[in-house]
Amino acid sequence: MANAISSRSPSPTRLEGKFMGIFVCWILGFGSLVSWNSLLSIGDYYYALFPDYHPSRVLTLVYQPFALGTMAILAYNEAKVDTRKRNLAGYVLFTSSTVALIVLDLATSGRGGIGNYIGICFIVGCFGVADAHVQGGMVGDLAFMCPEFMQSFFGGLAASGALTSGLRLITKAAFENSNNGLRKGVMLFLAISAFFEFLCILLYAFVFPKLPIVKHYRSKAAAEGSTTVAADLAAAGIGIQPMEKANNDAKQSERLTTKQLLLQNIDYELNLYLIYVLTLSIFPGFLYENTGTHQLGSWYPLVLIAMYNVWDLIGRYVPLIKKIELQSRKGLIVATLSRFSFIPCFYFTAKYGDQGWMIFLVSFLGLTNGYLTVCVMTAAPKGYKGPEANALGNLLVLFLLAGIFSGVALDWLWIIGNGKF
Repeated sequence: MANAISSRSPSPTRLEGKFMGIFVCWILGFGSLVSWNSLLSIGDYYYALFPDYHPSRVLTLVYQPFALGTMAILAYNEAKVDTRKRNLAGYVLFTSSTVALIVLDLATSGRGGIGNYIGICFIVGCFGVADAHVQGGMVGDLAFMCPEFMQSFFGGLAASGALTSGLRLITKAAFENSNNGLRKGVMLFLAISAFFEFLCILLYAFVFPKLPIVKHYRSKAAAEGSTTVAADLAAAGIGIQPMEKANNDAKQSERLTTKQLLLQNIDYELNLYLIYVLTLSIFPGFLYENTGTHQLGSWYPLVLIAMYNVWDLIGRYVPLIKKIELQSRKGLIVATLSRFSFIPCFYFTAKYGDQGWMIFLVSFLGLTNGYLTVCVMTAAPKGYKGPEANALGNLLVLFLLAGIFSGVALDWLWIIGNGKF
């Protein structure tokens, strides 16, 4: 018989499963972006197939409208959307889309051409829809849990970039001198990505909802009026009784509106927007097409992408050192705005500097991106009830994706400025 929700749950510190939850959140974060980071990391393959179509920039520009548009719809309706179905749908779409990339390449025997390119663009659009489902759903869900879960999830997001970049370097080295070696490495690469995405489906469906600490936070959110956690609680064997459901509906109507949450946290939201406007105006398109030719040859853009991803990952763990964690709202604004000094630095380094300076700049870009992202994401939801934290988490991801879209659009200015159409 299912247990009824009780608002008198034991303290989280006494519940088992926190470290397992941190690990699972890391894997779920990893699976949320491994498909997209796979596309970025195999950019050299698509540049070989489609040299005239700017694949790194175009695929990013295709991805973002689907992600942003879907996220806007989901954020507006977040209180009505079942979080469990939303996240599982996203991970299933990630897995099937990655498999579709493999099937498309096998069906066309790795040939270029506009038809193949359009097919890849369609699959990339599916990645964008899946990203909006998973990233917004997971951030909203984790926003009312312990901050370590949020930090671990975003650490996993960055780790997907770092590990895919490292794996891409390994597969490129392993297959570089073999017949059709570039394509073989890419197929192996995508197969590994699909495996991790399928693993996320299993972990989210059968492991995460049954952890005691997760059941505690979701029960607490339901007692505060959240209606989005019902299916996850049911999967953990916890039911909502009719009287409790009526009470929760009443509490849901008492929560802050989405507009109120938006206005109360406008500085956090704009910080995320500006962080990703700056980052995506440089990464990855500028690094692939505007950094010139150097001694590393075809390895140069791959090394730059890898260095960004590694330092982005490191930056997301720096806030664990509480003495250097930035919590001041004014401090976050100053730090975010100061990153725009990267623009002239990258421009003049690409024009006059050598590869060592460019690697240093890319590393610092990644470090500041990861650090500020985690600082904002862990600070913003503090003090809110479960339903409010969930809504705020969705708003934060919406502004993050809007920043990415704007950054990708601005990235084309590098092409206009260099006359590369």
